[in-house]
Amino acid sequence: MADVALTHGPVADKRRGEGLTAATLITPATLFVAFCLLAPLVVLFRYSLNEFIPAKKMMVEAVTVANYIRFFTDPYYTSILATTVRVAVMVTAICLVLGFPLAYVVARTQSRFKHLLIISIILPLFVGNAVRAAGWMTIFGSKGAVNATLMGLGLIDKPLEIMFTEKAVIIGIIAVNLPFMVLTLQSVIEGIDRAVEEAAFSLGAPPGTMFRRVLWPLALPGILAGTILTFILAMNAYATPFLLGGPLFKMMAPLVYNQFTQQANWPFGGAIAFILMTVTLLLTVAANLIFQRRAAR
Repeated sequence: MADVALTHGPVADKRRGEGLTAATLITPATLFVAFCLLAPLVVLFRYSLNEFIPAKKMMVEAVTVANYIRFFTDPYYTSILATTVRVAVMVTAICLVLGFPLAYVVARTQSRFKHLLIISIILPLFVGNAVRAAGWMTIFGSKGAVNATLMGLGLIDKPLEIMFTEKAVIIGIIAVNLPFMVLTLQSVIEGIDRAVEEAAFSLGAPPGTMFRRVLWPLALPGILAGTILTFILAMNAYATPFLLGGPLFKMMAPLVYNQFTQQANWPFGGAIAFILMTVTLLLTVAANLIFQRRAAR
């Protein structure tokens, strides 16, 4: 009788009404986002199957995978993909190492100035990536702050080559992505009861063991979310590699832009864009599976 009342009574009617109301509210936004996201992707994928005539700089309608074959058979393009993956992995690892302690301090602090710490983390997000990259250019340049300081102290005789290198790009992307990692970890760590850590200490666990056996497993959802977000942003970074890497340092996003604007090769640009998206999704899924298997042990 109780089951009948729950499925046919006023309570069930109220729940169904709330569900219909929620569906009604989110359906327009869902359809709008889906259309704005999927429609350009469908058009771009169709372009990637077309042919391109370099002499006339025009796209010819066709159905061919020649653009994808060209990418994977040319060492120049595959090396750019490898560089992009390597930079993204390094940036993600460094952001995790730097962001976890900061996120832990922000999550555990009881100071009345905690909101100022959070604002200081969020504040860089108010500045565009191009502006921040321009700021790093003034620091890393041959007459920038780093070289001027080192030469003023007599530590070096000639300026260091920092600009237009992979190191400059990695530092610039870390500065962009670190707040996302910290905010993601901080929100998860705040949900972990401090009593669990204190219980581990009371049982004689040193800080390293507590971190490895208690804090890390409990914070794993935030670690996974933060690493995925940081990795995706690093894989698709454009302004920072373009400005700090210079014309000789290539990553996938500037390569896509170059194909569309300078080469006017929309089919090949579309193919590169889909390769970038596919590789990013595959690596993200692989990392997710690895994290889940380790968490299950």
